[in-house]
Amino acid sequence: MIIHLPFFPLLALAALTGAAALQLRRRRRQNGQADAQEPDWSAPVLDEAADRDSPFHRWDARLKIASLFIYCFLVVSLQTLTWAAAALAISIAAVMASRIPWSRPLRRLAAMSGFLTMFLIVVPLTAPAVPGETLIVLDPFSSLILHGEGLRLATLVVVKACAIALLMEPLLATAPLAVTLQALAALRLPNAICQMILLAHRYIHVLGHEARRMQRSMRLRGFAPRTDLATLRAYGNFLGMLFVRSFDRTQRVFEAMQSRGYRGAFPTWTTFAATPADWAKGAFWIIMGIILLTMDRLNLC
Repeated sequence: MIIHLPFFPLLALAALTGAAALQLRRRRRQNGQADAQEPDWSAPVLDEAADRDSPFHRWDARLKIASLFIYCFLVVSLQTLTWAAAALAISIAAVMASRIPWSRPLRRLAAMSGFLTMFLIVVPLTAPAVPGETLIVLDPFSSLILHGEGLRLATLVVVKACAIALLMEPLLATAPLAVTLQALAALRLPNAICQMILLAHRYIHVLGHEARRMQRSMRLRGFAPRTDLATLRAYGNFLGMLFVRSFDRTQRVFEAMQSRGYRGAFPTWTTFAATPADWAKGAFWIIMGIILLTMDRLNLC
């Protein structure tokens, strides 16, 4: 089966959609700069919604991580678009139940949109032909043929990626990061990795603020980026100075930690105690994933 679609109207629609999204983002950024003060870049933002109340917030962190990871692996194994869409709907319901502002999961999806869009474009054009599949011809370019099986596969991957990405918000944003890392340590993740994640999350915002300060000072001194060797030299000096400052800050932080009694482990104050309700939540998510996978496999027969 061959379907003919006009290329230029589709391109115009995609361009208008992209322009509208960029305009909304620019307007939101301008409003935020006009209304808000300089943010505190020293404060981590990954767990800024941890003080809310929801079933995910009241869930034992160890069981939450283990059961949601098992559920995500089951979602990755889905092979039909219908049940992948069902998993996406479940993830949307989970975000709503966790009472997290939608700006967070939308930013996560926006960060993935570039790669997923290219995936949707490249795979249908380069997928091998399958007997009996539907072909979509973009007129007047008869050489631009979208393979129906490739489009189905690309859409399946995109839907599953969005389902798992949305589920990361109830997983990571509903408990303080320190509690989440302690739960990972209780699940036998090496303690050194947990400390590296905690320190990296803590200081990546500080280093980002330092980089913005350096960029601002370069602009105030008349720097204007161009395509010449002087610009490359300036950016090289910028990266070198940022590396030196980061290294100096790392040494100062480590010395401060040692002076406060650090001997290879951070003190912990959280004690985990799973309740029957926590076990029931974990069983619910694992059973839900098994049901999706079972229905998916039955749909293939």
